[in-house]
Amino acid sequence: MNADIAHPARPARPDWLWHLGILAFLVAWGTVYRALPPFSEWVTALIAVERHSHTGEAVAFFFYDVPKVMMLLTLIVFVMGVVRSFFSPEKTRALLSGKREGIGNILSAGLGVLTPFCSCSAVPLFIGFVSAGVPLGVTFSFLIAAPMVNEVALVLLFGLVGWKVAMTYLAFGLGIAIVAGYVIGRLHLEGWLQDWVRDIHSGASAPALAEDEHPSMADRYRFGIAAVREIFGRVWVWIILGIGMGALIHGYVPEDLMVRIMGADAWWSVPVAVIMGIPMYTNAAGVIPIVEALLGKGAALGTVLAFMMSVIALSLPEMIILRQVLTLRLIAVFIGVVASGILAVGFLFNLIF
Repeated sequence: MNADIAHPARPARPDWLWHLGILAFLVAWGTVYRALPPFSEWVTALIAVERHSHTGEAVAFFFYDVPKVMMLLTLIVFVMGVVRSFFSPEKTRALLSGKREGIGNILSAGLGVLTPFCSCSAVPLFIGFVSAGVPLGVTFSFLIAAPMVNEVALVLLFGLVGWKVAMTYLAFGLGIAIVAGYVIGRLHLEGWLQDWVRDIHSGASAPALAEDEHPSMADRYRFGIAAVREIFGRVWVWIILGIGMGALIHGYVPEDLMVRIMGADAWWSVPVAVIMGIPMYTNAAGVIPIVEALLGKGAALGTVLAFMMSVIALSLPEMIILRQVLTLRLIAVFIGVVASGILAVGFLFNLIF
């Protein structure tokens, strides 16, 4: 017997029902997202560890950051999947490539300043940009700027070291994001994306729509759900692994060792600070107390800011998650370009201040 006769297709749900369902999802999403801080505290208390111990800090960090990044990934990929249904890959690339790329780097870096994301939280939006066909260099400008330069970091730096340093940090941070993204874009490294991401970026896995076809909003919502299934299913394990490692590092930061190294009045203190910062993981607000302690111990300002930039822009957990999107060669280029900019900032700050 024909399968279509044995299992007749269900009637299509009307658009208004889809709208209602999406609205309910967004309300539930926002409610759960706001409840994440007390949830992480509740889990920490349930495990019965001392909240301000190394273990307590690591547990609270893990149970806050994992659901946060998962939820951001789900929402952003769904939205970008819906957006993709309005634009063919060819139109998207034509709009954002070529002479517009430099402007795109500036705009995406500016967007990064306005989004208070840590490095791992910025990855979902990075994936969304790539899946929408946005040029690779433009997406990297956002990925660098979002954790490195945001309003939280600037306000805290202003209170800690004054407005001149805060504004100089803003200028240098934006400069790194824009220039590094532009350089990566000019290298044309789209072939170094993972195969499945390259297919999305090139439009090979885009919804096949005829030029005169006008899908309903229900169809567009289905495109978004399909994008979530495709991308989320590939990276969720690596998100947990990366944030788990970051939580351990967050709870066991060797502050005394860092003070000894960054307090050294030597040229090598800046590159060593950058190398030390890469394995660590926190956001801009979380690293400011470490910055304050290091400066209080006499560490050079440029050395400390180079450490801060490497922690929040080149964290190891971020690289673990990005490994499912980028090849090792592209990750190496990303680290090399950004680290070069951070080193320049560290040396210049030590020279200026």
